[in-house]
Amino acid sequence: MTTVLDLDTAREVLAAQPFSELIGAELAAYGEDGVTLVIPVRPELGQQFGYVHGGVLAYAADNALTYAAALALGPNVLTGGFTITYLRPAAGVRLRAEAQVTGATRRQAVCRCEIHAEDEHGGSVLVAVAQGTTRAVERDLSNGG
Repeated sequence: MTTVLDLDTAREVLAAQPFSELIGAELAAYGEDGVTLVIPVRPELGQQFGYVHGGVLAYAADNALTYAAALALGPNVLTGGFTITYLRPAAGVRLRAEAQVTGATRRQAVCRCEIHAEDEHGGSVLVAVAQGTTRAVERDLSNGG
């Protein structure tokens, strides 16, 4: 039987990731409808033209896809790979990455993610889409094993 994290536990797992803390990522939703990861936009996350760096968008996709896969496979999962398509430059006050499971077997899940940039007035624009594969692993990941 698959163990499913609740929102509070999923937030604890995210908070234990030093890079997620550095980025300022937070889980806004985690449940049967999917996952929402939010990242406040600040100058340190930018690239030379003032937009959010593509690496930040890729991080958002990777984490959102993996958290979504955990809904189907349980918490012991690793990203197998993902693709991301950047549709337009990301600017605003917040990024919102929403991911859902597209299909899953007992050991693998395919998920889809949309990343929106939100402005200070609540407006939102789709800036990237991603699709990824995540695999369940049987070994203990808590000690790097």
